[in-house]
Amino acid sequence: MSYPQQGQGQPQQQQAYQGGYAPAQQQQAQKGPVAVGAGANMKRRNPVGAWLGLPIITFGIYGLVWFFKVHNELHAYDRRIDNAAVSALLSMLFGAITLGIWPLIMWVKLGGRIAAAQRAAGLPASCSGGMGFLLGIIGFGVLYYQIQLNKVADRYGDTPAGQQVSLVA
Repeated sequence: MSYPQQGQGQPQQQQAYQGGYAPAQQQQAQKGPVAVGAGANMKRRNPVGAWLGLPIITFGIYGLVWFFKVHNELHAYDRRIDNAAVSALLSMLFGAITLGIWPLIMWVKLGGRIAAAQRAAGLPASCSGGMGFLLGIIGFGVLYYQIQLNKVADRYGDTPAGQQVSLVA
């Protein structure tokens, strides 16, 4: 068995010497954020409908559905956000076992996940788990979180839900 000699086998690319210590690098001026990944766009929901309308009509069942769907959509949007949909739903269904602590933790973590999605969309992270917790105590948490989620969906204009969009961070 023989090994290829220098100059034979795989063609090697050589760069001309340009003087100095290193080859000159060309830098392009960036006019906007550069895509670093892709994910599925989230659904834009009416915040008042998700907060008050549908939960009243469905006797609270839609609140559980909303919580599950939001976690699924966040994971589909950015795979770096862990898929906590089942854990979130179970926390709401069986949260009484932990005296309501587990649902509160999941509720605060949702704020962090939404903030991560806002950063991935190239937006400033304006969602706060603490604010969501405080507003959730007085009954406005879903309204707050849905408004924050709609900021991410609005970033992509009229792109339908589920269609692939680019992530910038």
